[in-house]
Amino acid sequence: MSNLNNAELFYDLSYSKLEAVLATWNQPSFRAHQIWQGVYQKLWHTPEQFTMLPKTLREKLFSFFSFSSLTANRVVTSPDQETIKTLFILPDDYAIEAVLMKYEQRRTLCISTQAGCAMGCVFCATGQMGFKRHLSAGEIVEQVLYYARMLKLEDEKVTNIVLMGMGEPFHNYDATLKAIDLLNDANGFGLGARRFTISTVGLVPMIRKFADEERQINLAISLHATTNEERTSLLPINKKYSIEQVLEACRYYVTKTNRRITFEWALIAGKNDSEATAKHLAHLLHGMLCHVNVIPLNPTSQSIYQPSSKEQTRLFQQTLEKAGIPCTIRLRRGIEIQAGCGQLATRY
Repeated sequence: MSNLNNAELFYDLSYSKLEAVLATWNQPSFRAHQIWQGVYQKLWHTPEQFTMLPKTLREKLFSFFSFSSLTANRVVTSPDQETIKTLFILPDDYAIEAVLMKYEQRRTLCISTQAGCAMGCVFCATGQMGFKRHLSAGEIVEQVLYYARMLKLEDEKVTNIVLMGMGEPFHNYDATLKAIDLLNDANGFGLGARRFTISTVGLVPMIRKFADEERQINLAISLHATTNEERTSLLPINKKYSIEQVLEACRYYVTKTNRRITFEWALIAGKNDSEATAKHLAHLLHGMLCHVNVIPLNPTSQSIYQPSSKEQTRLFQQTLEKAGIPCTIRLRRGIEIQAGCGQLATRY
């Protein structure tokens, strides 16, 4: 879906489509390269910035295309200044969110692929919101460019992008992959494929489809439980795709791509954080090229669940590592500013 006005969102364009449009305007082919580099490398988005274009072309470009579909409604920054969350309003008044997380060597974005989400995960604010609509590739890209411009003011760049914000990326598969291709384009934004991570709750057909593409993009699976009964209580999609089916698809992915897969595990006190659960998880993952990312739950206002203690988190990690499964404890970021997926948009 594009803007509600008649102008097409520029960021939905492929380079070849831009070339085709300019050809119909009787413009020389080098103009496409100038515009593409202006947008994706210099991060321009207003007519005044494209000084190398003739005034008539500039006016036509900005009347034909929109360079802004997202309105930053609210920006919140954590007290340590290391997490910045933005609530964007789409032209049809739906809300989405994106987050910038500053680490020592990295500037990581967590961006949305949908307004709302159809997956209904019980501990996720977006899941509790329900599904509104898919984002277009351009609306996904625009979130990145917004933060890229912000970082440019500090002489910094986006280093990593995680498609783990609002929505299920594999439910919006084509737009998600198109957005990554646009941002990966060496002649444009130029972010390497290995700098992207797609996080999915485990849509088995899409995991297999993604594996067949043999891309260099990282894949993360939200697992969160070791039994079907437990997982279904947290992630309703498990009724359709069981743990066994998800793990079989994951093994297929590793075989096809020879790439390590990440399993995301939100540690919930008294629910999925016991030593016995960690041992069962190690058994399920035995022999797979993978690692586990554990993170104490970032609770939503409606959630009945609470995060695991530091001691229990450490025990969970140690149990996995003792069984030969690499495990990292991920820093919880932006708790003070409700940086968990959907927490601001739900209130909007």
